[in-house]
Amino acid sequence: QVQLVESGGGLVQPGGSLRLSCAASGFTFSNYYMSWVRQAPGKGLEWVSGISSAGRFTYYADSVKGRFTISRDNAKSTLYLQMNSLKSDDTAVYYCAQGKNLGVARGQGTQVTVSS
Repeated sequence: QVQLVESGGGLVQPGGSLRLSCAASGFTFSNYYMSWVRQAPGKGLEWVSGISSAGRFTYYADSVKGRFTISRDNAKSTLYLQMNSLKSDDTAVYYCAQGKNLGVARGQGTQVTVSS
């Protein structure tokens, strides 16, 4: 059974940074492309970033390019999202997803709130 558990969210001021983590279990993590998606209040799911199975290739939505960095540690079955220069528009619930785009399985999410 696929389990994805996100952590690291919280309240941060504009311009601040957060690092999200996603602990994966129930599948061979190193075999899968992984993604981060988010859902802002009152809006639908939005793809944020993706990373290939070995971590060689990374992809970003235009809205976060240059500010967010996705990475993974296959030995620890953990996915990361380093978020810098955060803006109020980044306020959302962030989900770790197995697969491309919005994924075929997602965790319960972690809340990120950017506010002064």
